[in-house]
Amino acid sequence: MAASMVEGGEDSFRKIFKFYRRRNPPPDLSDVIDFSRCIVPVNLDTAAVSDVEATRVGLQPVREWRAFGLRGHPGFIFISDPFLRGTQPFWLRQCLKIYPQKPNICNLDMHMSPLETQDIWGQSVHSLRKSNSKARTLLERLRWVTLGYHYNWDTKTYSPSSHTPFPRDLHLLSAHMTAACGFPGFISEAGILNYYRSDSSLGIHVDESELDHTRPLLSFSFGQSAIFLLGGPRRQDPPTAMLMHSGDVMVMSGPSRLLYHAVPRILPAPPGRLALETGGSIQTPPPQEGSVVEPVSEEEWAVCSRYIQSSRVNVTVRQVLAPGQKFPETPRSHQTTDTGQ
Repeated sequence: MAASMVEGGEDSFRKIFKFYRRRNPPPDLSDVIDFSRCIVPVNLDTAAVSDVEATRVGLQPVREWRAFGLRGHPGFIFISDPFLRGTQPFWLRQCLKIYPQKPNICNLDMHMSPLETQDIWGQSVHSLRKSNSKARTLLERLRWVTLGYHYNWDTKTYSPSSHTPFPRDLHLLSAHMTAACGFPGFISEAGILNYYRSDSSLGIHVDESELDHTRPLLSFSFGQSAIFLLGGPRRQDPPTAMLMHSGDVMVMSGPSRLLYHAVPRILPAPPGRLALETGGSIQTPPPQEGSVVEPVSEEEWAVCSRYIQSSRVNVTVRQVLAPGQKFPETPRSHQTTDTGQ
């Protein structure tokens, strides 16, 4: 329905964005692609990542991944939940407990002191463990966290003067994902975590602030589902709508690296698609030698499961510089996002 709403034109992306963001009446989702029900395979490099290497970061063997392409969008790869059962909770815990810690930067730093945002998890767990608590915790006020080269939301640039070590575990996960997709040697240099509540959205934009666009953009989704709109290289190109469920991974590379995209709506995860069960205990696979995936305690999971009942976390990982490349003395200016969270 949405695809036939508009022809090409200056406002076509915005019209479809508003269509899916609409609350009353709710939009018709019949045109939204659900890759979990599609078989349009993409060939992956199964030899690039060994089964042992995949297991160490919580992934299934590459030969078992279900990877899809999208007609008219070369370089776009959608991988439907390649994670081993029981490992998504570890990555969600990292996103909620570990990655927001200092020296990483988050939206709360804009109006709070570093001391107040030093332990967001610790200041939130008591309220989130109580099922009847209505107090809004710092964790529930979290909207974004930046890693590595910290993205400057005002100038839309990265800077060598604003940099902290990139998390090793997330780099290993990203390096194995990209290697299997045909991009060996990927260096995780910057990450942006977006935290979505049920009424959140992410506006129309293109990720072009990185100085090297030959390396892919990697996106991980955890928690509730979302509608993702993938447009074209021009702002006015009508987008294609697709569903992202917990555990799904997207790779934007080649001609698809600089396409406009947006997230107009968060949706409840369908039965069987929320791999992060929100009740009872979890079963994490036994850790192997060299594994970065650790067991999540029942206390930690009580907080995580309460959080994702109405929330979604998205992690994007980027390589900012080509090998040997340096930052320019004068930062470049970039586009702004039309509609933020």
